[in-house]
Amino acid sequence: MRIKYLTSSALLGAALILSACGGGGSGGGSGETSSAIRGGETTAPPVLPLEDTNITPSEAARLAKQASFGPTPQLIDRIVALKNASAWIDEQMSLKSSTYADIAALPVPVNYCAAKTGQDLTNCNRDNYSSVPMVMRFYANATAKDDQLRQRVAFALSQILVASDLEVHSTAGLATYNQILLDRSFGNYRDLLAAITLNPFMGNFLDMVDSNKTAANENYARELMQLFSLGTVLLNADGTPQTDTAGAPIAAYSNTDVKEVARALTGWTYARLDGAAVSDYNKIDYTRPMILYPARYDTGSKTFLGKTVAANATQQANVDAVIDAVFNHPNTAPFISKRLIQQLVLANPTPAYVGRVSAVFANNGDGVRGDMKAVIKAILTDSEARGSAAIPGKVKEPVLLATSLARAIGFTTDGYSLYTRDSGMGQRPFSSPSVFNFYPYDFPLPLGDGAVSPVSKLMTTSTSIARHNFVYDWTVSGEQTRSEFQPQTVITGATGTQLGWATWEALAADETKLLDRINLVLLNGTMTSAQRQSLSSAMAAITNNDPVLQARKRVQVALYVAASSPMFQVDR
Repeated sequence: MRIKYLTSSALLGAALILSACGGGGSGGGSGETSSAIRGGETTAPPVLPLEDTNITPSEAARLAKQASFGPTPQLIDRIVALKNASAWIDEQMSLKSSTYADIAALPVPVNYCAAKTGQDLTNCNRDNYSSVPMVMRFYANATAKDDQLRQRVAFALSQILVASDLEVHSTAGLATYNQILLDRSFGNYRDLLAAITLNPFMGNFLDMVDSNKTAANENYARELMQLFSLGTVLLNADGTPQTDTAGAPIAAYSNTDVKEVARALTGWTYARLDGAAVSDYNKIDYTRPMILYPARYDTGSKTFLGKTVAANATQQANVDAVIDAVFNHPNTAPFISKRLIQQLVLANPTPAYVGRVSAVFANNGDGVRGDMKAVIKAILTDSEARGSAAIPGKVKEPVLLATSLARAIGFTTDGYSLYTRDSGMGQRPFSSPSVFNFYPYDFPLPLGDGAVSPVSKLMTTSTSIARHNFVYDWTVSGEQTRSEFQPQTVITGATGTQLGWATWEALAADETKLLDRINLVLLNGTMTSAQRQSLSSAMAAITNNDPVLQARKRVQVALYVAASSPMFQVDR
């Protein structure tokens, strides 16, 4: 694999200057990238949000990085028009334009494609047993739909409450599961846990479906506690670990707890299509909640996490007891609060930040625990989220790199073009390699002095080259004739990708406006005068007898330099 590059010495100088000045114009060389993703390490205290003060365009762009799939001029203008972060968040929470419901409405039997051959078989398997329709819809929604915050929170939840297409192959089932996350992004976390527990896609993924009293499967029971609620060690309210007298962390649950929860979750199986018998595994219905299978249910009493369920309690009562126990456990508020902060804002939030959000999770002010609206708003309006742009952030994960660039350029897409590039960078939506997501939340930042950088787990030699080539291909080589932008004739309803160069070409006539837009949309106002001059020099080196082509090529070069720099690839 080779890295594509331009030979212009001016462009090379631009890239070097942007890389060297990695953090908000403060300089500092390679160490700046590390500090950019180390939470709480800043020379000045966070600036508290001033909700009675009009939000600036640069502040609005930074909010859009955290709460959408990438800033656009229109989105920034909307945030500014509403004057503050809270007003925009409130508006976003009322929007619900994205959906997978139509995909979920098409469940088919396991052997639905068996009689087909050739291209018909390929198309049938893709449309019914792969993630392709879902990933394309995800990207089409992410680039164009207005309910950006709902989508972004659902994507965050999909990386916490992981259920992967790599293990379970049902397009309708994948759509049903992720529709739950969309619908409940701003609901209550307890209701969300209850919904995914009886979801058959999750049931297959973590083996709760068909768990039998004779040998209760412990997989879902363990991950429900380890990843979806408690975490592995007891936590203080600010997310720091509790320790025993020897200074060692204290386990949050025991192996006995796992076994007892597993017993409580026995006796559930798939609903079947067309009223088929529960013995018919061709007619599995992944779009309806799991149903009772009483003969496999353990009717005995169970004790877990300090709670006891009486013998002969109903299966639903057992499920409810499990959900209540994990949801109300003191660990869940700080554990889930920190995971959400890491997904949206900072890789390394301070304990104080986690504590403030955790308190809202525990009580939204009206005595309600787990109110996701209140939690998300607390995350995005906290002083560590709304402070100066010099406050450290996090590396852009591949999905956000792709959507942010597409939205910045002005793509109109059916999602296929993004689908062709994401796995090479290490992350395709809904296809996590395991329940532990694409990256562990505690992955250490190399040379980071104890800081973590979860997304850096994906930064291998191969994926780093893929990220660079991706940016190059969609900027310098970003012509409408590229194969990935064409409508795919074998996919019903495919429209391809239309690029947004016309708007950029018009801006090229006024270099000041062009650089202002790049600075705002890609870099949330952090470009220094040296970096600005470097981009100007890189553009001036591009000449062509066709003024329209010259304008586009200059824009593409400027976008390439900015988008391949740490200032864009690390959100801060």
